[in-house]
Amino acid sequence: MLLTLEKEKKILDLCKKFRIELIKCLHAVGSGHPGGSLSATEIITILYFHELNIDPRNPSDPERDRFVLGKGHAAPMLYLNLAEKGFLAKNELSNLRQLNHMLQGHPCAKSTPGIDLSTGPLGLGISAAAGMALAGKLDKKEYYVYVLMGDGETQEGIVWEAAMAASKYKLDNLIVILDNNKVQLDGTIDEIMPLGDIKGKWESFGWKVIEMDGHHVRSISKALEEAKKVKEKPIIIIAETVKGKGISFMEGKNIWHGKPIDDEYFDIAMKELTGGNK
Repeated sequence: MLLTLEKEKKILDLCKKFRIELIKCLHAVGSGHPGGSLSATEIITILYFHELNIDPRNPSDPERDRFVLGKGHAAPMLYLNLAEKGFLAKNELSNLRQLNHMLQGHPCAKSTPGIDLSTGPLGLGISAAAGMALAGKLDKKEYYVYVLMGDGETQEGIVWEAAMAASKYKLDNLIVILDNNKVQLDGTIDEIMPLGDIKGKWESFGWKVIEMDGHHVRSISKALEEAKKVKEKPIIIIAETVKGKGISFMEGKNIWHGKPIDDEYFDIAMKELTGGNK
């Protein structure tokens, strides 16, 4: 699908808006995961506003594309997109992470419209998504299954079991995007469990590997278009990103994986994101 200059500007404007709204939401509730949500902003937004074949008026359409947020802790950015797209009322965002409300800390398919899979346990996303993609093949459906996975998530053994299965069944309708921000909860990836040649690993499992800048809208669009031309192989797009992207004191810092945003940090972040106009 052609990414016009008009569509590109719309997506960039949405990303700016979502970053501001994210910080407001997480500051208000006093918890949540800013770092991984910010690194995934452009990726999730271009999926929802350019790529995915979905309709909020018919969220269970069997012909729809599926999106699985493997790194479920980035749910706040997903919720912002779902609300903007029309899957849920925008006033629900004020109930983020509150008991007896639909927007929990990790996505819940049972309670939240537009969620294709409940996620949280890392590695679950790609595993279930491989099943969705295989079902699509068996049912002769034309939909794609997209997965956004964290780089720390690939330290889970279940990820590689799913990778083997997807390769065996030639799931070219499965497109995984790896949010390669190189930072996880307790430190950098290299400090906790180095991934080594991540491109080579996926290639050795029989996957087509595409690399891109995960914060450059046109680069993301180009990678997704390339992915859909691949035949008889599952696809992984390695997206080079920055944890906490857009807020200087958060960028590349593992403490902002899930650190609450207090009033002082909120003011600093808002000045950076808005140019001083809150």
